[in-house]
Order: sequence, then C-alpha cells, then structure tokens
Amino acid sequence: MFSKEARQLLLICIFSLCFTPFLAHGRVNPKFKLRAVNLGGWLVTEGWIKPSLFDGIPNKDFLDGTGLQFKSVTVGKYLCAESGGGTIIVANRTAASGWETFKLWRINATLIFNFRVFNKQFVGLDANGVDVVAVSESPVSTFEIVRNSEDPSRVKIRASNGLFLQVKTEVLVTADYKGEGGWGDDDPSVFVMGFADRLQGEFQVTNGYGPQKAPQVMREHWSTFIVEDDFQFIARNGLNAVRIPVGWWIASDPTPPPPYVGGSLAALDNAFSWAQKYGVKIVIDLHAAPGSQNGWEHSSSRDGSQEWGATDANIQQTVAVIEFLTARYAESPSLYAVELINEPLSPGVALDTLTKYYKAGYDAVRRHSPTAYVVMSNRLGPSDPKELFPLASGLARTVVDVHYYNLFSDIFDNMTVQQNIDFINTNRTAQLSNITTANGPLTFVGEWVAEWQVSGATKEDYQRFAKAQLEVYGRATFGWAYWTLKNVNTKWSLQWMINNGYIKL
Repeated sequence: MFSKEARQLLLICIFSLCFTPFLAHGRVNPKFKLRAVNLGGWLVTEGWIKPSLFDGIPNKDFLDGTGLQFKSVTVGKYLCAESGGGTIIVANRTAASGWETFKLWRINATLIFNFRVFNKQFVGLDANGVDVVAVSESPVSTFEIVRNSEDPSRVKIRASNGLFLQVKTEVLVTADYKGEGGWGDDDPSVFVMGFADRLQGEFQVTNGYGPQKAPQVMREHWSTFIVEDDFQFIARNGLNAVRIPVGWWIASDPTPPPPYVGGSLAALDNAFSWAQKYGVKIVIDLHAAPGSQNGWEHSSSRDGSQEWGATDANIQQTVAVIEFLTARYAESPSLYAVELINEPLSPGVALDTLTKYYKAGYDAVRRHSPTAYVVMSNRLGPSDPKELFPLASGLARTVVDVHYYNLFSDIFDNMTVQQNIDFINTNRTAQLSNITTANGPLTFVGEWVAEWQVSGATKEDYQRFAKAQLEVYGRATFGWAYWTLKNVNTKWSLQWMINNGYIKL
C-alpha cells in the first residue's frame, strides 16, 4: 500500500501530466490546431472585398481620405502645402506627389470638404480671410469643389467665405475670386483635378451614406454577407475556426460615435451562436483600433493617417475594447482566442508602445478568461520577427501572429509558378522555423491566400500553390487562417476555392 505522502505525490504527478498543456505558457504546443478562415469584409468594411457596398453613395469618388491634386491652368503648376504644411499654400510645383496631395474629409453628400495636407494640418484662410494657409491642427474651413459639367476634371474651389481660390502668382494663392471668368485656361480659379489615391473602409462607407442611410445599408450587409449556412459550410469542409475582424466602435454599440452605426455587435453575437451550434472556435481580432494602427482602409483610417498609440488615453481606450469583448464572450465555449490588434505598422507604431499595450491588453483578457489564448500580431514594416518574444514568452497561452502573402512586394512580380512554390517551401519554412522555438510563444499564420502575381496560371498551378502553403503553414504551432471566406476576387474567396476544387482540406 502507498503511504499518504506517496499517494499525494502520485496525485500531483498525475495532475501535472494531465493539465500542464492547459495551464502552461504559450510555448506548449496544443493538440488542437486552428484550420481557420477569416471573415474579412463583414464587421470591418474593405471595399475591394465587396465593391457593391459602395454603389449607392452619392459622389462616391469623393469619399474620406481621397487624395486630390490640383494643377493651375494659368501657371501650369500644382497647388502645394509649402514644406508639407504649417505655412502657406502655393502653386509652384511642376510634379505631384505627397506635398501636392490634399486629403478629403467629407462633410456631407455634396462636394463640401475639409482639406488635410501632408503634415496633417488643415487648409483654411489666414486672419485677413483671404490668403490660403495650412496651419491648423483641426478643421477650420470648408471648401466646395465645383466641377465643369462638360469636363469633370476641370474644377473650381469655393472657400467658406463664398469666393473662389485663385492663383495670383506661384507663391500667392488667395480666396477672393468671384469666378466669373468661365472655364478657360486664362481663368486663375480653374484647376485640373487628378486623383492620387482612395480609401474604401468602414469610415468611408458609413460617412459616405450619412446618418440617415448608413444604418440601413450596414445592417443589411451584416445580416446577409455572413449567415448561419456559412458556419455549416465551414464545419463541413474541414475547418474548425474563424478569425473575425472587428472594429473598436463595436464596444460602443448600439450607439457608436459617428459616423459608425450600431448593429455589428448583434452580428457578432449571432456568430458566437452559430459557432457553438456547429462546433467552430472563434478568434476575435481587433482589426481596426482607434486612430488606425497602420493608416490602411481595413483599420478604418479616415484619411490614411496612422495615429493609434500616440497617447496613453488612446491605448487605454483600446484596452477597454479588449476588456469589453472578452467579458462579453468569456463564458462562450466558442471563444478560443483574442487578438489584441491586427497588423500594427512600424515605424509609426514603436515597439515600446506596442509592448506596453500588449501587456495591458493581455491583463484585460486574463481578468475575464484564464483559458483564452492571447494573440499578438507582429509589426509589419521594418522589425525583428522575434521582437515580441521577451514579452510573450513570459506570459501563459500567448501566440504570435504572422501574415504571409506572395504579394505586395516587388520580389514576387516576375516569379514563375515554381518559383512561388519554392519560395513557400524554402523561405516561408525558414521564416516560420525562425519564430517557432521551444521557449517562445505559439505561432499562427493568421492570414494567407492562394493568390499571386503569376499571370496565366492553370487550376493545377493554383492547387499546387495552395497545397504547398497548407503543408508549410500547417507546421505553425497554433494553426493558420485563410484570407478570406468570401470575396468578389475568386482566388481570395476560400468558399469559391473549395467549391471549385482549387483547395482541398
């Protein structure tokens, strides 16, 4: 017979063997690996995924963040924020780039805007109400773009004083012209307008439709784009999880700050119900943080600016979103992980800022769930792929998220089919191996796609490319997630790829 002490020791050993994988740090490989798909374009808008969502917006070419360039017909040069902003507006540039681009802040469905310049100041009028300057850190003046009905590229710009901008000299732009000269090349108030860039994110779609129409449009989208049948499809086709991008405004539902509209939280509630019904796990992914962590449309930047993390208040606001979401779903058997932020971009997001937030976000999750994994996205841009290890390795159930695309870089432009596949087998294997360590966090390929820059690829080529990625990313210790379930661009749609035999799981 065992002594009392021996029995106690035996019980401790059995407990340790049985439960260590569940209590230990993220470096312990779970037996359950995610084979997931992202529900992109659903609760955080990305116009390229579903362009028709924008079809009903009046003047949809002039959404928030649209970059416009104006060339004076009289001097033949572009309007420019001198020194990028902080002083006068001039018309002395022969070519157009950053300083010559004016970002729109849309006021309403008519062509009335605030203009923001490269250094983030807003265009306005000086103290005498005539000279045009860019010195204010907040919107001060509105401007109306008046287009020539016969040639929409020729415009005039009416200031808030009711008069038009005119180029008197290359260094003197004023708002004191009555605009009586027609549309000829001799009129100093006429400009040839060009588009530099556009954004089509959540801010653009909701502010574009406006407060009367946006709620109807967005709720229709949320209730039809992802439905219960999609979760049944996911479970039936060898997937076991979804990664659901959400925006920070979801924590203020049903009355988020304008222009956002309520309803996305109810859609997320539905997702949790469907996930539980079909045995699917959920990773909640904070895809859009307040201020935008990367300046891209999928983080709901208003004008391409990257302003997340600039203040402690901003970080605390983001932590509060994580706390809200974790508290709401902590008791759900479907909650598997919380991703604290998606794709922060360096150098705009500094490492010390990010690690400070990640520690606070981790603590927020742990206040409500001891078991949910905490996912920390690596920074995009210049960064060390292991830079999060000092933080993540010391915390239980942590995961580092990396995104691998054979796109978005010049190195892929001229690769053949076989070169792309070799890149997966060699380069991606090495990259994943580099961050998969015995004493580090778990690894998650949170976004990948079987699309590339190859033209004329056959179905078999796509199948081989997808298979290579499934094999390599299947070695990630936490799992992988395809981007995305539905997309008008067919190869980006896992649903289409499965239904048409391009991907077999």
